[in-house]
Amino acid sequence: MSALSLEAIRGLPKTDLHVHLDGSLRLSTILDIARTDGITLPATTADDLAEAMHVGQNTGSLTKYLEAFDITLEVLQTESSLRRAAYELGLDAAAEGVRYMEVRYSPMLHTRRGLALTRVVEAVLEGLRAAQDEKHIHSNLIICGIRNISPESSLEMAELAVAYKNRGVVGFDLAGAEYDHPAKHHRDSFQLVRNNNINVTIHAGEAYGPESIKQAIHVCGAHRIGHGCRLREDGDLLHYVTDHRIPLECCPSSNVQTGAVRDFKNHPLKFYQDLGVRVTVNTDNRLITDTTVSKELYLTHTEMGVSWRSIKSIILNGFKSGFLPFHERQTMLRTVAGELDQFERDYKLANAPHEGLPQRTVSTQGA
Repeated sequence: MSALSLEAIRGLPKTDLHVHLDGSLRLSTILDIARTDGITLPATTADDLAEAMHVGQNTGSLTKYLEAFDITLEVLQTESSLRRAAYELGLDAAAEGVRYMEVRYSPMLHTRRGLALTRVVEAVLEGLRAAQDEKHIHSNLIICGIRNISPESSLEMAELAVAYKNRGVVGFDLAGAEYDHPAKHHRDSFQLVRNNNINVTIHAGEAYGPESIKQAIHVCGAHRIGHGCRLREDGDLLHYVTDHRIPLECCPSSNVQTGAVRDFKNHPLKFYQDLGVRVTVNTDNRLITDTTVSKELYLTHTEMGVSWRSIKSIILNGFKSGFLPFHERQTMLRTVAGELDQFERDYKLANAPHEGLPQRTVSTQGA
């Protein structure tokens, strides 16, 4: 069959479970905030700023890729800028069919001008709620510790996550430079959030091998893994992740740009999906990666050769894997499954050929 178009995929209901607030601003917003707040940027036009931030470019390493955050963080130091960034992210995601989104960031990185951590969290929640009221996109927050700062600062972020549990914060993450900064050094933070029944997702297997994923799961208790590109290097661990239904938050374009994988053809996503891993597709950073969830799914379909049937499964995996109460997920899944079935009928995809291992009938059970 011919490939689904990007426009068709834009019309599908979707999730984005791995998206960084400070990597997903609009270029025009960065320039506007800089003018208003008197911040000097390396460029004064959108095109030049995109070039300075290596937007959409292959940087070759995670460390190089993260340099763009030096610019975005400069303009995200006030309540108004945080609120605006969150609101616009909600609008942009809703415009391409995202129904549920989990936005992650580290509040400690937004206190350079003396903003209280509580206001950093509340401003972002206010922006996301405003977008939800306007466009009906359901969004929650994941608070991040940072590997390469200190375990003490991560513990402070974990305490913040505990304070805002049931008030919009649904998870805790460990982000930042992965190589030479093992998750086990931050185990106290994860012990705190797990003692408070808070969900855990950890960046792992992106810039370091499967040992990083093993630590994330067995030392820190991760319920989801961010990226997981190198999971395929440890077959036993790969089957453990599959058997225990630990979702992978795959971000294909970002993985190519950071050098985690050589190109789309060498991305392990299709292999994982065929094997039965609970794969989800996400943006990582909408601005820096220059992407949308729709674009990521389209590239997964066209560049990796992932069939419609697997795309459908990946979309449902996103709704199954959200850090939401079980019955909320079930309700959302029933609605989305019905819409995908109708799309399948409209595009006459029910009997379309597919590749990979035999697929089980998609069910909303076991969400």
